Amino acid sequence: MNKETGKTTSAGIRHGIDVANLDTEVSPKVDFYKYACGGWQRRHPIPPEFASYGTFSVLSENARKQLKELILNLQHHPDVGIKDTEAQKVSDLYALGMDEERLNREGASPLSQILQRLWHFDMSELPSLIAWLHLGLSSVFFGSGVGPDAKDSDMNVMHLAEAGLGLGDRDYYIEDNETNRRIMDAYRVYVKRMMELIGYDAQAQERVWENVIAVETDFARHKMTREQHRDPLLRYNMMSLAELKDNYPSFDWDAYFKGIGVIPDKVNVMSTDFYGFLNDYLPSLSRQRIEDYLVYSFVSDSSGVLSDDFSEANFELYGRVMSGTEEQRPRWKRAMGLTNSILGEAVGKLYVEKYFPPCNKEYMLRLVENLRKALAVHIEDLSWMSRPTKDLALEKLDALKVKIGYPDKWKDYSGIHINPDDSYMENVRRASVWFAEDNYKKCGKPVDKSEWHMTPQTVNAYYSPLNNEICFPAGILQPPYFDLAADDAVNYGAIGVVIGHEMTHGFDDQGRHFDKDGNLNEWWQPEDAEKFNKLADGLVAQFDAVEVAPGVHANGRYTLGENIADQGGLRVALTAYESMAGNEDGHVADGYSPLQRFYLSYAGVWAGNIREEEILERTKTDPHSLGRNRVNVTLRNIAPFFDAFSISEGDPMFRPQDERVIIW
Repeated sequence: MNKETGKTTSAGIRHGIDVANLDTEVSPKVDFYKYACGGWQRRHPIPPEFASYGTFSVLSENARKQLKELILNLQHHPDVGIKDTEAQKVSDLYALGMDEERLNREGASPLSQILQRLWHFDMSELPSLIAWLHLGLSSVFFGSGVGPDAKDSDMNVMHLAEAGLGLGDRDYYIEDNETNRRIMDAYRVYVKRMMELIGYDAQAQERVWENVIAVETDFARHKMTREQHRDPLLRYNMMSLAELKDNYPSFDWDAYFKGIGVIPDKVNVMSTDFYGFLNDYLPSLSRQRIEDYLVYSFVSDSSGVLSDDFSEANFELYGRVMSGTEEQRPRWKRAMGLTNSILGEAVGKLYVEKYFPPCNKEYMLRLVENLRKALAVHIEDLSWMSRPTKDLALEKLDALKVKIGYPDKWKDYSGIHINPDDSYMENVRRASVWFAEDNYKKCGKPVDKSEWHMTPQTVNAYYSPLNNEICFPAGILQPPYFDLAADDAVNYGAIGVVIGHEMTHGFDDQGRHFDKDGNLNEWWQPEDAEKFNKLADGLVAQFDAVEVAPGVHANGRYTLGENIADQGGLRVALTAYESMAGNEDGHVADGYSPLQRFYLSYAGVWAGNIREEEILERTKTDPHSLGRNRVNVTLRNIAPFFDAFSISEGDPMFRPQDERVIIW
């Protein structure tokens, strides 16, 4: 029985693709994405609260509804009235987020105690003040955090990062064009509105705007480019604490580290140019400019846990102007999202118990091992890679660890206290402090390799180069990505490609710099790296050529890692499917062969609609290509796809063999 159409296939045969998703008025030889997804697009217009809406969105929406039901049902849980139980924390935090009347009554008052400190600090205590803000309040001037040492991935070290920007991407501040001017005008309105809501008059609002935009523009001019951020070698600059203080002496690092509660032996400065700039820049700033920047940053970062005035101003800029979203998400989704973020694994326990049967994990484990074997075949068959590098690549693949569904050890939230007598913001602040302190205290200690970096209910997956592991949370293991009632061609074209995609990340332009143990290590032969880079440049050019909006092209360099992984996932998943496809014996379902269903299933994963504003935003900030390009551009390199749909020279979807790029 097809869960989408209710249609039953031949006796004993699991269902195939949902033909209602197709647009058969479009030829697959002309625009395969439109052919495979046009029906889905017609049936799923973008809801007002979304900037884009696709199969990921549908699955995420279903998960949100499931989580809402689970959280609301906690009111009947025997532990809900017992202080500091997980049931009490989840239930009360969600209720605080839902209490619209209280939030609006309190207005900006939950900010008052912290604002008093920001308004009255002495310049001599600035490093300590920044440290205090970094404990879960606001990442001002620069960022810090503890994570694995890229060259000794079993140990945690302190990392120092660049400062964030209110608009997210440096190009908004640097490039002068109509879109950026429109966004900058809206940003000015937003900054002034934030200040108005905490009582600043018009003159003070304008002063804050001028100071904030001056600081953030200076940051933008000295930040790494998006492409530079992708280079793990550029981001690794380990220094002893003494070297850090010698290299950047104008800042009191001792006071800062004392403030966050850890004195590291060594520090990885992820952007040496930025910290060189910051060393000279901080002493040049007036106290007023610093105060205005700190106050605005804190207020803006807190806007999601305050009254409707704050959240509506935030939505106007980031939702309506920057992404084209028509309506803000309803309050229950915002309250549930924050509860899910702070107490994610506590909610995850409830989710897994109800929605993730053991049979899903068993099937996934078989899929992963089939994909691992298939990727090994591809590595062996590479014509551009030497034997020594192949041997090490196979060792890395063999060492790849797999996490499926949910963690074996759940996170302990006993240090987080949710008190319904306190404001929503105060409860979230306490939780944020706990997370920051929990992270900082790991400095100099062994990495916990069992820790998950996504919650079980997350609709996504990841590859961690520092752990050499792939993770597939329970949330993504649902139709259309994973369906035990679907035939193998459909599952391999969807979740099989996702598995292959994450595996291939271990060998993309970033992942290839890490060895089997997760250490930053140039283990490739130089000539192999040179050949890889030449192939990668060809793939960059293919995506660069795509115009995503009038006069705006895709960024093939920034999206390179994801594009390599998409292609690798498709090729490896097909090899894995063909190695075990005897049980389907070429079965035609709904008029489509297994090979056709495989590619239609892959395209269906990226079905979606997207607003024009969001296209521009994602092209600047998202390392993933747009769904249409993940389908059409990627598939035009793959010969079996041409065979499946009889695509030949002269067809728009065809790419001549000498122009195709095959990496993995």
